Amino acid sequence: MNALIPSLSQLIEFAVAPVFLLTGIAGFLNVMSSRLGRISDRVRVAERQIHTLSDPHIVESSKKEIKILWRRVKVINWAIGLCVASGLMVCTVIMALFAGSLWLVDLKTPVVALFILAMAFLISALLVFLLEVKLATKTINMVRTIR
Repeated sequence: MNALIPSLSQLIEFAVAPVFLLTGIAGFLNVMSSRLGRISDRVRVAERQIHTLSDPHIVESSKKEIKILWRRVKVINWAIGLCVASGLMVCTVIMALFAGSLWLVDLKTPVVALFILAMAFLISALLVFLLEVKLATKTINMVRTIR
C-alpha cells in the first residue's frame, strides 16, 4: 500500500497540468459562446431593421452585413467545435493517465498522441477564432461606412 502512495501523488502531479489546460479551454469556450450570442443578437436586429428601412442602398448594405454575420456564426461554431474536441482530448489524457496507473498498463504513447491531438485541435480553434475576429472587423468597417 505504501508503494502506491508515491505513484499516486506523482500521477496527480502529472494530471495537474492537463487540468489547468482544461480550465483555459473552458475560459476560451466561454468567450466564444458569448461572441456567438452577440452575433446572433445582431443578426436578429439587422433582419428586423431591413423591413423598416426605405433607402435601397442601406437595405442592400444591411443584407451584406447579415451575410457576413451568418458567415461569422458558421466560423465561430467551427472554433467552438474544435475547442470542445481539444477539451475532450485533454479529458481523455487525464483518464488514460489514471487508467494506465490503475491497471498497470503502459499508456505513454496513447497519452502523448492524445495530448498532441489536443494541441492540434486547440491551435486550429485559435486560428479559426482569429478568422472570426477578422470577419468581425470587416463587418465593423462596413457598417461604419454605411452610417
